[in-house]
Amino acid sequence: MQTVTWQEIIFYSFVVITALQLFYYLFFFSRVAFYKPKSKTQSQQHPVSVIICARDEDENLARNLPGVLVQTYPSTYEVVVVNDNSQDDSKYILQELKKTFKSLNVVELSQEAKLISGKKFPLSIGIRESKYEILLLTDADCVPASEHWIEKMQNSYDDNIEIVLGYGAYHKTKGLLNKLIRFETFHTALQFLSYALAGMPYMGVGRNLSYRKSLFFRNKGFSSINHIPSGDDDLFINKVATKKNTAVVLDQDAITRSIPKKTFSGWLHQKARHYTTAKYYKPKHKFLLGLYFISQFVYYPLLVLSAIYFNWELALAVFGIRFLIQAFILYKSMKRLGEKDLWPWFLFLDIWMFFYYIIFAPALWKKPRNSWN
Repeated sequence: MQTVTWQEIIFYSFVVITALQLFYYLFFFSRVAFYKPKSKTQSQQHPVSVIICARDEDENLARNLPGVLVQTYPSTYEVVVVNDNSQDDSKYILQELKKTFKSLNVVELSQEAKLISGKKFPLSIGIRESKYEILLLTDADCVPASEHWIEKMQNSYDDNIEIVLGYGAYHKTKGLLNKLIRFETFHTALQFLSYALAGMPYMGVGRNLSYRKSLFFRNKGFSSINHIPSGDDDLFINKVATKKNTAVVLDQDAITRSIPKKTFSGWLHQKARHYTTAKYYKPKHKFLLGLYFISQFVYYPLLVLSAIYFNWELALAVFGIRFLIQAFILYKSMKRLGEKDLWPWFLFLDIWMFFYYIIFAPALWKKPRNSWN
């Protein structure tokens, strides 16, 4: 019986990991790339409550809130801004905007919530003060990509849908850091949107997220996750989302965009805070996400080792298959989500994710911070 050499083990491991990566691209990510919205015989205009929580966001409110307030929407909508103990000029900016926009409803909070950390308390107050069943959440540093944002997001609701997931992107600016931030954001969205399309929704992002008010109160709000600083978006959706009650919107008119961090340390701090909630996901989601993380993390090291110690032609052939499929699916997905300018960089950015995981993986085990802004 012939003994398998360690060089062969490396190559066979590379083949298995490549096959695993192709499974994720073909079974999950292709759903975003080739997404076709369901045709609706009748368009609906539900009354909508847009909810924004802000703490010391005077500049962002002045810059972005008008974009929310001037939406072209045939039905009724309101914009509820919860000013959470701001020490800057947010109060006065909101007062001035309210003189012009009667749809603006400002809720002033002057006391901190005890035993409820993070953004959950102001968001809960905003939901309680809202008038309508359909809630549309975004942040003060976000601006809708078009005046049809509300219309596009609410149009996915029907009698069975209780949650609508949207894409919260970042503005395009010059520089490598901007590309790294936007690719990571796209990559995250590619995962949670494709999982939802596959009937396994596991998260949403508070920059662009909608759900029914009745769903929130039926599940007792954030009561089960109040002890966790973050998670008002992803953990809540992880708890309440199902195959039948969740829809996605991939229309570029329904995207929101934020100003990305301008320093690597600022981005590091932001992402480390976000990743502290992943440990609380349902076991099936942690398994699938973890398996993808491992396959992506070891892919390039195994490629290099297979090329050096086994057979570089076979290694490159296996790499080539994955490269072509990945390139096509990423091109279609980036084009759909308005990130097509990132595509020429995708190989570099994909290799960068190896180092990204090394940098950010420790955040999965860190204790979350108590502040949300």
